Amino acid sequence: MHILLAGDGFLLPEILQTAIGELGLDAQTTQIRNDWPVTPMVDIGGVREANGDEDVLIEALQGCEVLFTHSQPVTEKVMAASPDLKLVVVCRGGPVNADVAAATRLGIQVCNTPGRNANATTEHSLAMILAAARQISQRDAELKAGNWRGDYYRYELVGPELFGSTVGLVGYGAIGRRVATALVAMGAHVQVFDPYFTGALPEGVEQVGTLDELLRRSNVLSLHARATAENAGMIGREQLAMLQEGAIVVNCARPQLLDYDALCDALDDGHLFAAACDVLPSEPLPPDHRILRTSKITVTPHLAGASKSAAWIAARLGAADIAAYARGERAVNLLNPEVLDA
Repeated sequence: MHILLAGDGFLLPEILQTAIGELGLDAQTTQIRNDWPVTPMVDIGGVREANGDEDVLIEALQGCEVLFTHSQPVTEKVMAASPDLKLVVVCRGGPVNADVAAATRLGIQVCNTPGRNANATTEHSLAMILAAARQISQRDAELKAGNWRGDYYRYELVGPELFGSTVGLVGYGAIGRRVATALVAMGAHVQVFDPYFTGALPEGVEQVGTLDELLRRSNVLSLHARATAENAGMIGREQLAMLQEGAIVVNCARPQLLDYDALCDALDDGHLFAAACDVLPSEPLPPDHRILRTSKITVTPHLAGASKSAAWIAARLGAADIAAYARGERAVNLLNPEVLDA
């Protein structure tokens, strides 16, 4: 078996190689690497959030049975021009850089690595909630500019505590569940809106039936849903107005979920106390973008899932499915099992 290890500046080819080696796979490997994250991910050949050149990838895939990657563009063109390719493993929770439908038509199995950065994104989400509530980045910038503002201790200027607050979570998947557990431990009342979740909830977490109900109760709103055609723009002007006066909004999920102009308006008019976002309407943001001029919003450049541990978790999850494939078994995270029946 010949495996192409197509890494990048986060999920290094050497990490993919080590993960393969840890399982003792008898395989020949070739390594290539694209420029992400130095150059951004873009839409390429019908797939989203990808980085790399299709023709370079095609050339490297000749003679390879398995593609083990993170951010390369796994397009129909690439797969159709790689006759030996039988398995693609994409080290992402949502493998939007792989055309799964085309792979299915071509008889190629595709696997992902769900939960690979759940811990990292949970920690970042909590950090953003706290940073917004305490306005940490804003006060840091002011102090470093030589401006000491003791008046921020005035009652009307201070923010809420999480202890005793009602935190509404939209989405209760791998990340939402972890965030909820941490918030309950901090003394928050956690409520969840997720129409796809049907399991039991732990003590301290309550599921509500509608998004409107969640919004009306929440002092803090944190988004943890995947973007779909159905939920695009689900938090807009009307929904933000339903939040309690002085609420906080945090988005470390997907930019499509939130109307950022409406968010800025709600911050400017004082209805919201603060916001924090790791995902933005355009990445990178133009230097004159309104978000960068809006006070009380903390932003980070889409790095909630970035940690050394996340890279290794992804590589090991992917390597485990390659090992299952090599044994003739069904991979755990196979996205198109119908290929096996063809």
